[in-house]
Amino acid sequence: MSTVVINYLILIISMVITIAAQVYISKCYNKFKNIGNQKEITGFEVARQILDKNGLSNIHIVETKGELSDHYDPKRKVIRLSKDVFNGSSIASVAVAAHECGHAIQDKNGYWFLKFRNFIVPFVNFCSKIGYIAIFIGIIASLFDIAMFGIILLCALLVFQLITLPVEFDASNRALKEIEKIKLLDRNELNQGKTMLTAAALTYVASLVTTILEVLRLFLIVSGNDRD
Repeated sequence: MSTVVINYLILIISMVITIAAQVYISKCYNKFKNIGNQKEITGFEVARQILDKNGLSNIHIVETKGELSDHYDPKRKVIRLSKDVFNGSSIASVAVAAHECGHAIQDKNGYWFLKFRNFIVPFVNFCSKIGYIAIFIGIIASLFDIAMFGIILLCALLVFQLITLPVEFDASNRALKEIEKIKLLDRNELNQGKTMLTAAALTYVASLVTTILEVLRLFLIVSGNDRD
C-alpha cells in the first residue's frame, strides 16, 4: 500500500472518528435535554447548590451563548453555562452544570492534572502554531529537519490532550458524587446523567485519537518527501 493511500486512509478514519463523536454527544445531549428532572431544578440552581456546599460561594455562575459551550474559567473563577443548561431543568442541564462544578472543586483542591494543564496552555498554543508553520516550510523547501521539528512541536498538543482525559473524567466523577450526595436526582436519573457525561468525555478521547492520527499522517508525508 502506497504512502499516498495510507495518508488518505488516515485522513478518512480521522474524519469518521470526529464526526461519530460529535453525532454521539449531540444525540445524547438532545435526548437528555428533553427529559426533565423530577425536582424541576435548573442548571443554575444545581451549580449554586454544589458550589455553596463545597465552600465555593465566591464563584459566579453566568449564562453564555452557544450550545455545549459550558466551561469553568479558573482565572476569573466563573462557571459559564449555555442558555439551555443555565435555565433548563433537564437531566442534561443537571449533569453539565454539575460537571463544571467538578472543575471548580478540582481547582479548589489543587488537582494536579488541572493545574498542569492550565499551566501549559500558552506553551501548547505556541507549539501548535509554530509546529504547523515549520512543517509547511519544511515540506515546501524540502528541509526535512525543519519539518520534523514541527512534528515534534505538535506532540505538545498530544500531551495536553492526554492530560485532559483524567481532568474530564475526574470532573464527571466528582459531579456524580455531588449529585448523589445532595440528592438532586433519583437513581434512574443519576444513571441517565452518567450516560450523558460519559458521552461528553468520549469526545476528548476521540480528539486525542484524531490528533495522534494527524501527527502520524504528517510524519508519513514528511518522510515521503525526504525519500523523494
